[in-house]
Amino acid sequence: MSYSDDPNADPSTIGALPPRFGLLDDSEDRWKTFQSAIGCLNAEAPGGVSYKVCFLGRHGEGWHNVAEAKYGTEAWDAYWSKLDGDSEITWGPDALLTPLGETQALQAREAWKSEIPKGIPVPAKFYSSPLRRALDTWKETFGLRSNDAVLDKSKRTVLILENCREQYGVHTCDRRSTLSSLVTIYPPPTYVFEEGFAEEDPLWQKDEREPKPHIAERARAVLEVIFREPDIYISITAHSGFFNGVLAVIGRSDYALPTGGVLPVVVKRTAIPN
Repeated sequence: MSYSDDPNADPSTIGALPPRFGLLDDSEDRWKTFQSAIGCLNAEAPGGVSYKVCFLGRHGEGWHNVAEAKYGTEAWDAYWSKLDGDSEITWGPDALLTPLGETQALQAREAWKSEIPKGIPVPAKFYSSPLRRALDTWKETFGLRSNDAVLDKSKRTVLILENCREQYGVHTCDRRSTLSSLVTIYPPPTYVFEEGFAEEDPLWQKDEREPKPHIAERARAVLEVIFREPDIYISITAHSGFFNGVLAVIGRSDYALPTGGVLPVVVKRTAIPN
């Protein structure tokens, strides 16, 4: 149904924002056909089975991405990622978007705007990582208060979940800001922090990196939250490591989604009887 369905799909060839978000059908009725197919899946599903469509949006380029490219992954992981910056760049804590990253978020906005007249199902529910590079990406893509915004003002609300964050620990770029500072920058009613969201980062540790199986456990917990809601079309703005956790949960291999990219996935949930 999409370019990325191919197990041999090369994200570097497909790009961050392929036409129609990767949907192969280029007909005028493409999104009507797509929604009909998803509707049939849910209508014909046996008890305990349901389907949702999740648009996984990676944050735009952050300063930590620039630093890793500058020093190389090996040196980044071994040394530089543990610092807050160098003489030229600051990437921690809680790395911000670069100017290119902001542009990438706006390009995602334009991609949505180009498909809305064609009937793309606009997500009814939005979730985000609490890291600022993700929140700023969501703001530039969906939250702008202008006449040509993607969303109506009444729908510009995003739920911020701790579990949507990037792999945590050691790397200072993945240490989040305090709740009090985040609320100042991302105020209600647009930005809603989940109940129980802690003031200080409860997860990041300077000497221990989160294991990948635990990322998948967090991703599963987020999917459980999503499937408790009735909405079919969902948006998650987060990170490559977290999204690979999602893909692991649904039985897909890793996908190197470029910064600013959007990857739509159809997720099937089967409830296990008690």
